[in-house]
Amino acid sequence: MKKAVLYARVSSREQEREGYSIPAQLKLLKQYAISNGFDVSREFIDIETAKAPGRKAFEEMVHFFRKTPSARIVLVEKTDRLYRNHRDSLTLQDLNVEIHLVKENQVISKDSKSSVKFIHDIHVAVARNYSENLKEEVRKGMREKAEQGTYPGRAPLGYKNNRGERTISVHPENSKIVQRIFELYATGRQPLSNVRKAIRSEFGLTVNRAYLHTILTNTFYIGRFVWAGQSYQGTHETFISHKLFESVQDVLLGKNKGKYSKHDIAFRGVLTCAYDDCTVTAELKKGKYVYYRCSGYRGKCDLPRFREEEISAKLGAVLKDISIPDFVLQRIVGSLKSDQKDMQKRVELERERFEQRLANVRKRMDQAYTDKLEGKIPEEFWQRKSADWQAEEQQITVEINRIKNFEPSSGLLSAQRILELANKAYFLYVTRKPAEQAALLKTVLLNCAIDSVSVYPTYRKPFDMIFKRAKREEWSGRADLNCRPLAPQASALPG
Repeated sequence: MKKAVLYARVSSREQEREGYSIPAQLKLLKQYAISNGFDVSREFIDIETAKAPGRKAFEEMVHFFRKTPSARIVLVEKTDRLYRNHRDSLTLQDLNVEIHLVKENQVISKDSKSSVKFIHDIHVAVARNYSENLKEEVRKGMREKAEQGTYPGRAPLGYKNNRGERTISVHPENSKIVQRIFELYATGRQPLSNVRKAIRSEFGLTVNRAYLHTILTNTFYIGRFVWAGQSYQGTHETFISHKLFESVQDVLLGKNKGKYSKHDIAFRGVLTCAYDDCTVTAELKKGKYVYYRCSGYRGKCDLPRFREEEISAKLGAVLKDISIPDFVLQRIVGSLKSDQKDMQKRVELERERFEQRLANVRKRMDQAYTDKLEGKIPEEFWQRKSADWQAEEQQITVEINRIKNFEPSSGLLSAQRILELANKAYFLYVTRKPAEQAALLKTVLLNCAIDSVSVYPTYRKPFDMIFKRAKREEWSGRADLNCRPLAPQASALPG
């Protein structure tokens, strides 16, 4: 009998939803183990909370596999219960662990077809996207707060955060320091080093030069702030006048001639120098020609200057490397759609089963009530059974509502959009203007190094995985590119 371990995970928020509970997961996995003749050696359970991040049980399971060569099977409900990131997937892959995803009817092992592994990689990416979506919801709330005029972050020097009221107010002592910084620098006779010395002498506060510059250019002090790249009008009280702020900006511009707007430079922040890992910066010549060069923070290097047109062409070639052949894309998307249809059928059957159970419970309640009125059953018996039936009715109703709110197409859409973007990335790139090209690159790339000849991209997930498979030419038209999921086993679903 093969040895296997069970792994279940839930967050503190998900514990309130019955479909995600640890007992429900363990019940499903144990039924699967019995049906498939597995001997369960251990159970590993993670309950994540905001106060205690990390997955202790997952690490214990990895340690167990390393110490127990005879156990190489893990049973888990589905992909997003097992993985939080691609690194976890690689860890189990390196240990040669066979993964049974019970609700997804898949078995992932070293012997799985490349197409099955690829679809599994997409599921891992979708699970990762779900985690990212939670972060997006937090950012959305902060953006709404910004739109209402309240800065959603930590207040700058001179202000304080009122946690109880969730507002920002003027700090009575520190606001005087900021006021003095502006007044000193607005004279035009005090360099930042002298302002720094004066503040330390007058207030006993040491402020570095870089932070002084940040203070002097921060529009928060005149009622406006920037959040997530957008400018908002704040509702907080100000203590720096517009006239004083503009005087300071005039002094700053006078000391830094030749500045140009960052909006003129399309590929700013996309490139680093392959020779010394410095940032690749750019400069505007004759008001219309943009040249890119190494910033030279570590001294002179061998990177030549490039025209923006040259940079655009080099970066465009990077997107060719993540292209998926049309026939492969069609098969993978077709397989994902087939998975969705199967899932929809299972959801519909489960809904019908619960509705039938609900009808039976209500029928028993109605019949028992009639028997009580006719004196066939005593009041005490009716009260006890009625309470049981009502509890069962409520539980079934919760399950029906959960099924109605389930959207099996959400994962399909995410995966399909990723694949279609990879397939069309280069075409989209060559038909866009430089600024739009840069935005597309930032969607696909984490970073890109450049030397005098080549570029060296670092792709975001899951485009890195698509790039590796394209590089190995795993789209060769072999039989295993049928991309069909494993046939579901009769025992894989609960009754």
